[in-house]
Amino acid sequence: MVQQHADQYIGGAWRPSLDGGAIEVVDPATETVIATVPAGAAADIDAAVAAARAAARGWAATGREERLAALTRLRDGLAAAQAEIAGTVTAELGSPIGFATAVQAGLPLAVASSYLEILAGYAFEERVGNSVVHAEPVGVVAAITPWNYPLHQIVAKVVPALAAGCTVVLKPAEDTPLVARLFARIVDEAGFPPGVFNLVTGAGAVAGAALAAHPDVDLVSFTGSTAVGRTVAETAGRGIKRVALELGGKSANVVLPGADLTRAVNVNVANAFANSGQTCSAWTRLLVHQDQYEEAVELAAKAAAKYTPGDPTDPATRLGPLVNARQLERVRGYIRGALDQGARLVAGGPERPDGLERGHYVRPTVLADVTADMTVAQEEVFGPVLSILAYRDEEHALELANGTQYGLAGGVWAADQDTAVAFALRMDTGQVDINGGRFNPLAPFGGHKSSGIGRELGTHGLAEYLHTKSLQF
Repeated sequence: MVQQHADQYIGGAWRPSLDGGAIEVVDPATETVIATVPAGAAADIDAAVAAARAAARGWAATGREERLAALTRLRDGLAAAQAEIAGTVTAELGSPIGFATAVQAGLPLAVASSYLEILAGYAFEERVGNSVVHAEPVGVVAAITPWNYPLHQIVAKVVPALAAGCTVVLKPAEDTPLVARLFARIVDEAGFPPGVFNLVTGAGAVAGAALAAHPDVDLVSFTGSTAVGRTVAETAGRGIKRVALELGGKSANVVLPGADLTRAVNVNVANAFANSGQTCSAWTRLLVHQDQYEEAVELAAKAAAKYTPGDPTDPATRLGPLVNARQLERVRGYIRGALDQGARLVAGGPERPDGLERGHYVRPTVLADVTADMTVAQEEVFGPVLSILAYRDEEHALELANGTQYGLAGGVWAADQDTAVAFALRMDTGQVDINGGRFNPLAPFGGHKSSGIGRELGTHGLAEYLHTKSLQF
């Protein structure tokens, strides 16, 4: 049965969409329509921004304890809805249920919890000589989020913005609006004042563009492709708005001589194939010394064989479908292009996986003999495709690692931590995992170069939604 939704969450209530039209939500594993949501446009955006603007001064004036109480109720709502969240993301994104439970549902809960601790201890005032510097909320925030980690990206923007005292208009990705509606329900049940949080579903080129350009928006926080991020930045710049951009990546995992090669390669394959490769920070380039190259290629092929695409509702499935048909053809095109340019196929390929006649499935692919000038080594594929490159020495490895327009994440493996850290500090990237270091939701996340502007998560993520006022005495 297809769920049919015709309302937006604006001003503390579910209201009929003002713009007409609908967006079909498709299960990428079955290619069947599972729901429709409103295709909001300028009228819905105007109403949502007006509601956020009307609520902005009142919410900004609330004390720390009032915000903490509301955000605690929101966190508790997320905790109670973990199973529903995971099932929703599996249905609309195709994320395997095990991954959806642990990451797509679990990570947003961890991030929301972290901001309760951060807000409780955050210093909104600082004495500097004869001045007191006040950190104040920016105002109305436009949050435009992607489909690959749909709830995590919502929580990583909305929760710190609310903690800072800002009001928010959220425009989620059109592929994954159902978990955004679920989040809005949880916000509503948490009892925030009307207009503090608003949700408008719609197409990025219509609703997203209208929101980014709206004169009553003070800050635009966008996560998505670098190409769209440039447009958002240009639009915001004309309105003298602040922007926070978390964009694309082409992250390198560098295995230095003496490191545990087997572990490094296995962790790299898991990193590259998680969420069907639809992760902006994924290590899509494995850099190995030429003397260990063929051993690494063999290890990667064996590791890839453990990732069999299948039904994302099956707890045993590790690799689900891609989000839509357009993304499927894009990834297949990158694989074909790499082979045409001389890459060696050691696992996977562009053909449909055996036994899967429906769904947007692609074979998990490992490419060897990739060189830095190949398209697959320079552009973000956003699918389960790992490229393996050989380097001659450490300087060559650094040149390769830094040799793209991106700088979001990466990894370094070495025989000792000091060697890995020394190399990592020379990488042009915002985050680097040392010898398999774990993701930390309290650490700032964001990129260098074309990977974006600003940071999410932790205290740095809260600071994005604050600006300063100095009082001199």
